[in-house]
Amino acid sequence: MDAWTVRELGTTRDLLGESPCWDAHAGATGSAGNAAAVGAVCWIDSLAGTLHRHWPQTGESERHSLPAPVGSIALCASGAVLVALKHGFARYDLGTRTLRTLASIDTDHPDVRLNDGKCDPWGNFVAGTLHVHRQPGEPIGGGLYRLRPGGEVELLAQGFSLTNGPCFSPDGRTFYVADSPLRTIWAYDYSPTGPLANKRAFAQTESFASGPDGATVDAQGFVWSVLPRVGKMARFAPDGRVERVIALPATHPTSLCFGGAQLDKAFVTSLSKSTNLSGDRPQDGALFELSGLPAPGLPPHRFGG
Repeated sequence: MDAWTVRELGTTRDLLGESPCWDAHAGATGSAGNAAAVGAVCWIDSLAGTLHRHWPQTGESERHSLPAPVGSIALCASGAVLVALKHGFARYDLGTRTLRTLASIDTDHPDVRLNDGKCDPWGNFVAGTLHVHRQPGEPIGGGLYRLRPGGEVELLAQGFSLTNGPCFSPDGRTFYVADSPLRTIWAYDYSPTGPLANKRAFAQTESFASGPDGATVDAQGFVWSVLPRVGKMARFAPDGRVERVIALPATHPTSLCFGGAQLDKAFVTSLSKSTNLSGDRPQDGALFELSGLPAPGLPPHRFGG
C-alpha cells in the first residue's frame, strides 16, 4: 500500500484556487539573497484575479494582479503566462507585469465565460466555458475553444455548461474533458490540426456524489481528477476504471498538477468561498503538496506563442 504525505505550502487562502502548473525553469533568489531555487508552482485565485507563484524549496512567493474572473493559465514557451480571461485570451509578462490581449471568443454573453484550459503537446491552448444563470430552454452558450500560437481561435465543441479538467494522454492523441454538472469525464480522439472525434464517456463520478473538477494525466497514462464536493481525488486507469481514491485536507479541492524536480509531487489547489461552495476548515483555500504517489507526472506543455 502506498504511503503518501501532504503538506501545506505558503499562506495563501484563495477564494477559488485553480489551474496549477509547474514551471521547472522559474528561478528565484532565496531569503539569504544568494540561494538560487529553480522550479515554482503557478496558480490563480480565479475570483480575486490573482496569479500566484511559489518556490517550494525556499518558501518564497509572489503575487500578480489580473482582471477577474480568470478562467485558467498556461506557461508560454517565451516565459510569459497565457491567461484565459472572461471572453478572450491574453499574454502576461511576469517581468514587466503587463497584459497583452491575443484573441477573443465568439461570445460576449454576460453569463458565459472561459473556465479551465490546458495546452496540447503541439503548443495550442484548449479551454472551455461555463454558463451560469441559464434560463429554462436557453441554449448553452460558448463551448470548447482552441487557441493557436498565431492567435487564431477555433470552436471545437458546444454544449458544455461547466467545462473542467481538460488534459491529454501522454501521446496527445486522446483529449479528456469534463462537464461537471453531468458528473462525466468525456474522451475524444484528438488531432492538433483537425476536429475532435469519437466522443465517448471515459468515467462517471456520480457514485462519488461529486462532479469532476481539475484533472491531469500521469506518466503511466492514468487520469487524476479532483472531486470537490467530497474532498477527494481519484485516479482512473486508461480504460476508465477507478484505480484509487485519495482523501485531501481541504473541504473543497479544485485542481491539481504534477511538479517538483522529478515531477513526483502533486500540487492541489482549493477554495474557501466560491460562487456556490464554501469551506469550513482553517486551511481551505490553501495550496497543498502531495508526495509518495504511485507514478510521476508529465512535463506541462507550453503555449507556442
